[in-house]
Amino acid sequence: MEIFRNMARRKLRSVLTISGIVIGILALTTMGAMASNFNALLDGGVKYYSSSIQIGPDNGALGSVVSTDKVAEIKRVDGVADAFAGVNLSLKPGDISVVNFGVPDMIVTHDPAAGKYATLKMTIVQGRDLDPGSRGEVVLGYGVAKEFGKKVGETIDLPVKPKDAKPDFVNHTFRVVGLLDKTLTAPDSFAEVGLADAQMLLADSLPEALRGKVDTSTLATGIEAYALPGVNADQLADRINAEVSGVKAIRPSVVVNGFKSGGAIFTAITTGAALLALVIGGLAVINTMLMAVTERVREIGLKKAIGAHTRNIMFEVVSESTVIGLVGGLIGFGLGAGIVSLVNATTPPSQTTLFLITPGLAILSLGFAVALGALAGIIPAFHAARLDPVTALRAQ
Repeated sequence: MEIFRNMARRKLRSVLTISGIVIGILALTTMGAMASNFNALLDGGVKYYSSSIQIGPDNGALGSVVSTDKVAEIKRVDGVADAFAGVNLSLKPGDISVVNFGVPDMIVTHDPAAGKYATLKMTIVQGRDLDPGSRGEVVLGYGVAKEFGKKVGETIDLPVKPKDAKPDFVNHTFRVVGLLDKTLTAPDSFAEVGLADAQMLLADSLPEALRGKVDTSTLATGIEAYALPGVNADQLADRINAEVSGVKAIRPSVVVNGFKSGGAIFTAITTGAALLALVIGGLAVINTMLMAVTERVREIGLKKAIGAHTRNIMFEVVSESTVIGLVGGLIGFGLGAGIVSLVNATTPPSQTTLFLITPGLAILSLGFAVALGALAGIIPAFHAARLDPVTALRAQ
C-alpha cells in the first residue's frame, strides 16, 4: 500500500508542478503575443519613416497645412531624390475610439511614384494601384476592406459618415480599384486616394464658413522627401530647414527612435512574463524533484551499489525534470495560443487585434519551458548524486 501511496503522491506533485509551468508559459505566451503584435506595428513605422523625411509647417506657420509650392523648393535642395505633397484625414471623423493599440483609420494621399523610394513595400493583392492623377478611385488597406466588407469594383463613401453627423457633413463616393495585402502595420488602416481627391476632401472638412473661400488645391497637410542613395537623411533634413522657409523637416532618426522606445516597453513586458515563468515554474520543478529524490533514496542507493555512475543518476533526474518542463510548456503554449486566437477572432472588425502568434514566440515559449525544466533539475540531480549508497540503502 505504501508503494501505491508514494506513486499517487508523485503523480500529484508532477501534476502540480506541470500546472506551475503551464501558468508561467501561459503568461509568457499571451504577453509575448501582445508584444509581437505591437512590435510588428512599430517595425512597420521604423521601416517607413527611416526612408523618408517628414515635412510640415514650421512653428511660426498658422494652421496645420503647408503650401504645395514648397515641394518644388524642396526638390531643389541638394541631395533630395524626390518629394511628394500629401493630405491625411480621418477616415471616420468624430469617431470616439475605445481602447485600441492600432493606428486610427486614415484617408491618405498615395502617389505610385513614391513606391520606388519607400523601404516599407506594400503589395496589391487584388485589383491595381492608383493611376497617376486618378480621380474617384481608392485603394483600401487590409483592415479597412475587412471592416467594411469591400471588394474590388465596389464603392465606398469617404469619409465615413458618423451617426451624429451635422447637416453640413459632406462625403464622396469612391470606386475601389485595389486591395492591399496585410502588413500588420499602419497601411492596414489606410484608404489611399490621389492628391486631388484628398485636397477635395480637405476642403469639405473645413468649417462651413470657410468652404469655398480657401483654395485647398494648393495645400497639403505634409510633404515627404526622399534622399538620394548615399545621402544622410538626418543631415538632409537639416539642410531643408536651412534652405526652405516656412517648413519644418523632422530628422528620420528622431521618429525612428520614438518607435523603438515604444518597442522597448513591450519587450520589457515580455521579459517580465518570462521572469514570472521562471519563478513559478522553476521553484515548482525544484521542489518536486527534491521530493522525488528524497522518496527514492533507497532506489538511488541500490543503483549506485550495483555500479551506476554519478552522471547516470544526474542524467536521470535532469531528464525527468526536462520532460516535466516540456509537457508544461506544450500545455501552456497551447492554452495561450488558444486564448489569443479566440480573443482575436471575437475582436470587432473596427478594432485592431491585440495579439500575434509568431514562430519565434512558439520556439521561445517551448524552448524556455524545456530549458527551465532542465535547469531546475540540476540542484535535485546534484543532491541525488551526493547520496551515500550505504546510507541510502539503510533508509526506511
